[in-house]
Amino acid sequence: MKASEPDIKDLKDQLDAADRDAQALVADLNEERGGWRAEADSWSVAECLDHLATANRLYLHAMKEPAIRARERGRVRRGPAKPGFVGRWFARMMEPPVKRRFRMKAPRLIKPRPAPPLADAFAGFRTSQDEVRAFLLEYADLDLAGVRFPNPFVRGIRFNLATGLHVITAHQRRHLWQAWRVRRAAEAAAA
Repeated sequence: MKASEPDIKDLKDQLDAADRDAQALVADLNEERGGWRAEADSWSVAECLDHLATANRLYLHAMKEPAIRARERGRVRRGPAKPGFVGRWFARMMEPPVKRRFRMKAPRLIKPRPAPPLADAFAGFRTSQDEVRAFLLEYADLDLAGVRFPNPFVRGIRFNLATGLHVITAHQRRHLWQAWRVRRAAEAAAA
């Protein structure tokens, strides 16, 4: 198994860090504050978590079939799970703090449900994290930098599986950062 490779361990550590961050985010957060929005068109903490869970699942869905085919074809690991040039740029664009020029509307497919219960959104996020971690460990021995999949949100764009995993982790940091800002604003509004 290649799960002990430094690049795979780093991705797993990033997923674990997102789990810890999300756990701290919802600790002592009641349902009202978890659903609080600064403005009508902004997202609550629960909606940020719901969005992440949905995005994780859709990305994994797009990545799964190419990974299965690669396994069948014996596409074994040739090097580290690193994104290509465009993939690195795309993943960096996701990183917080979000710059005004890189704000974008979420694709319709991954918009959060309206007012999801905080506990449900958090549980969905944790389950999706487990699914990403399982994918990472199951396919760690594949050529993640050489196997491509269609981006589920941008037609005509194909990324390697390594890019997909790096985008998932960067996207999580982006929206956990956003959710922390919402939580602090909710606490300030209540004070």
